[in-house]
Amino acid sequence: MLGIPIQKLRRWDEQGVLVAGRTHGGHRRYSRELIDRLTGTGFGTANDKATRELATIRKSLAEKRRIIQLLLESENRYRDLVETSHDLIWTTDARGRFIYLNAAANAIFGLAAKDLVGRCFFDFEANPSHVSNRRFLAMLKRKGEVKHYVTRLVTAAGEDRWIGINARVMLDDNGAICGIRGTARDITEEHLATQRIEHLAMHDALTDLPNRLSLQRKVESALQSGGVGALLFLDIDHFKYVNDNFGHRTGDHLILGVGSVLRDLMRGLNGELFRLGGDEFAIHLPSALRKEAIEAGEQALDAVRRYRFQAADNKVISNLAASAGIALYPFHGNDVLALLSNVDIAMYQAKDLGRNRHVLFDQASAGLRSTHRRIHWAKKLRDALDEDRLVLFQQPVVRLKDRKTMHHEVLLRIRDEDGGHILPGNFIELAESLGLIQDIDMRVVEKLLAHLRAQGRSDGKLRYFVNLSRVSISDQNWVRRMTALLHGSGVNPSQLVFEITETAAMSEIDVTITFIRHLKEMGSRFALDDFGAGFSSFYYLKRFDVDYLKIDGSFIRDLATDEGSRIFVRALNDVARGLDKQVIAEWVETPEALNLLLGMGTQFGQGHLFQRPVPLEHAAKALPARDANAA
Repeated sequence: MLGIPIQKLRRWDEQGVLVAGRTHGGHRRYSRELIDRLTGTGFGTANDKATRELATIRKSLAEKRRIIQLLLESENRYRDLVETSHDLIWTTDARGRFIYLNAAANAIFGLAAKDLVGRCFFDFEANPSHVSNRRFLAMLKRKGEVKHYVTRLVTAAGEDRWIGINARVMLDDNGAICGIRGTARDITEEHLATQRIEHLAMHDALTDLPNRLSLQRKVESALQSGGVGALLFLDIDHFKYVNDNFGHRTGDHLILGVGSVLRDLMRGLNGELFRLGGDEFAIHLPSALRKEAIEAGEQALDAVRRYRFQAADNKVISNLAASAGIALYPFHGNDVLALLSNVDIAMYQAKDLGRNRHVLFDQASAGLRSTHRRIHWAKKLRDALDEDRLVLFQQPVVRLKDRKTMHHEVLLRIRDEDGGHILPGNFIELAESLGLIQDIDMRVVEKLLAHLRAQGRSDGKLRYFVNLSRVSISDQNWVRRMTALLHGSGVNPSQLVFEITETAAMSEIDVTITFIRHLKEMGSRFALDDFGAGFSSFYYLKRFDVDYLKIDGSFIRDLATDEGSRIFVRALNDVARGLDKQVIAEWVETPEALNLLLGMGTQFGQGHLFQRPVPLEHAAKALPARDANAA
């Protein structure tokens, strides 16, 4: 009658809307307000209110559906990211047992995620990691979070894995640990590469024996602990004959053979063998005194004498011999430099006495010999300066991709009385100790500037690399003289690139930085020579505003056969590109090395593969054509 649906009337009745009073006769009596509401305008108002309420409910439901949809999309997005991640994402219970892992678990553990539920990381730990892993758990419980933790695992297939872990504990409402969640990444390649580079820093590239730096640290540690011991330097006699007559490759094989023989000897001597470079080895004997040291020297020399080396064409070198120097610490030196110097002197005494013998360091004879040698070289170097017998050679620095000559390195020689040329390795260190190196460096700069002025070349793109001593660049008077010489020469300073070795640069860092800044203000450029020989300047490389890094030739020579050398050279190229520095490889002697360098992105190189050093005045008569876009 009223047109009101029966369902609504029933709902109103349940809600107490249709409440009627009772008359004295027991009949129901509805209020006027209710009747008006049902029959007149009151009904219309109620209907509007219900409509509004319904609209509000619908809007609320729509908003809830939208929020639920967003949550579902977020969850699906999160699940996709987690399941497709290369990193392992995991969750454990309070006891560290996995309750969730993503698909990356298979790559790290060698098992599917479902097969790992209920297990933990330490089910796969390698034995050496046991103690450190327990320490990791203790740290996690104490700090609530651990980042960049590195550990070693063994997969289900028995393969080693190095992984980096980030982890954070989960707490319940009472603050108790209810689980752990985190990420893990396979860092095996990066970790092994880092270990390899660290190994290279302390080991010889050819023999893989500990190197000079390793020896210095070992002896320094022994001296600091107050211990006693002995140090032997052993040098193969007439090794130059092998190199000159059979080639450097045969010489390397000989070094490997002698190293192997001496390494076998160490097993019975309680000593450690080192290779210092060239044909020099060292033996460290902790706790050894005079008698044990002399016996070890005799055994080492005898092992070399009995070694038979087969060279090319089945020729056997059977007359090998060596000279050895012996020094005892702390008696013959209570610091590393003094001890190394004295054992070196003893070794040269053995050579002076006829070779094929050992000599125990003696203070009196060492002083006499040292004085004699210094007097001899002081006269020889002074005569060479006075008689103008310093000769400049040059070797081209080529662009590897097309072998075009871009620059030249200036190399020093001394013309001997018999017309031959003495290489700088024979006299540079002595010249520094005698105080003559500054005169030699200045003479080299004078000769080069005179040559450039005579040639009339002002092309700033053709540059000449000049080596300087750390002694010279640390003397402000010398620097001022050199600067005045350059300003008055009329030569474009941009044609000059001054070089200093990595070792010299690191010995006086602030002096090096000041000198580089001064040269750059003049317009010249700077190169860090023999880079990598000490592995020490990576950290300071950004502070050295150098333009070129010259890779130490020992790494280039072994590039085709030694993986460690390849790792280092590739890393150096990557670092140089990141720091906007150009790389020059020294000692490029084989096509194999050239191809490897090209693949690594090395821009320049020099070595016998391109051209041997030639006198500067001869090279000027036939300079090769250059590309207009030289670096």
